[in-house]
Amino acid sequence: MRELWIKVNPSLSSEKKKEFIGSTSDFCDTYVVDPTDVKLAREAGVKNIVSFKKGDVLLVNKIEEVLIAKESNKTTCFMATVSSKEDEKNVVKAAEALTDYITINCPDWKVIPLENIIAKIHGKSRLLAWVSDVQEAKLAIEVLEIGVDGVVSDSSDVKEIEKIYIELKGVKTRTSEKEIAERIDLVTLKVVELKPIGTGARVCVDTCDSMKEGEGMLVGCQSSCLFLIQAEVYESPYVNPRPFRVNAGPLAHYILTPGSKTKYLSELRAGDEVLIVNRQGETRITNICRVKIEWRPLILVEALYEGKKNKAILQNAETIRIVTKKGHKSVVELQPGDEVLAHVEKGGRHFGTLVEEERVIER
Repeated sequence: MRELWIKVNPSLSSEKKKEFIGSTSDFCDTYVVDPTDVKLAREAGVKNIVSFKKGDVLLVNKIEEVLIAKESNKTTCFMATVSSKEDEKNVVKAAEALTDYITINCPDWKVIPLENIIAKIHGKSRLLAWVSDVQEAKLAIEVLEIGVDGVVSDSSDVKEIEKIYIELKGVKTRTSEKEIAERIDLVTLKVVELKPIGTGARVCVDTCDSMKEGEGMLVGCQSSCLFLIQAEVYESPYVNPRPFRVNAGPLAHYILTPGSKTKYLSELRAGDEVLIVNRQGETRITNICRVKIEWRPLILVEALYEGKKNKAILQNAETIRIVTKKGHKSVVELQPGDEVLAHVEKGGRHFGTLVEEERVIER
């Protein structure tokens, strides 16, 4: 998880400061405090104090102070406000001076200075951005697909800090984070029946990402069994690939979304988050660009797993492909006996949340 530091507002009363620390201690153990509040923070149980002159991490704002502190083997944090190219250069100098941390506040332009600094110092010093809310935190940790190493929250709103904590906990923008991303268990189902069922309203989920062979989304008629439908990445002489799209079936289909929750396709909107899954069960999160609903011929796919029949309804066309262990198959090529990948679970869903003990029958 990326680091979360919290600034304690020096204008609060001593009692309010202790109360604030107690209310946020579940989210982090690093606090930025005024030098006059170091003792108070210790008494409140803070494990890691960041402060000028004293503290576990020494705050400095001059390169010379970094060099002096490093000679004494002190952990240092260079604090900078970035409003110009000269400010950017000072941050780079601090990183070259081997300061342990750098916190930057970008009062004007938020993205470009972060991009420039990440590109120049990533891997040299741990970079944290000052943020006031979860939207600013999300932006900072996604910049350049690398993001900052953490954020410093200057909010006094405990609920907002909790939102920032949850956002940091779930972020997976770096290779190492993606490698330990939550995996979805996939199993093999055997197709037993295929039945054209006429025309219906089907949903294309167009994302703000590009998918590749073996990647798609988990959808189905029953929340207990979701089929892995591949994005439209297949090369065809008749249709250009649309690697941003998953043709996901009718409006009533379930789809698996981040946080292991399900939604109906009818609920999806531009800007919503959806889950991309590959045949290994590896996941990543993207946003929806558009939801496209059109009336097309449909086909019912029925497949068995441990004696139970599971179903998905898909557009009856060559471009819609279900992922298999080693490849993918168009729904028009599927035959009884073919094996396809799906995610199977026990229990039911209550407003999208899994309740394992609940008995639900979906036919």
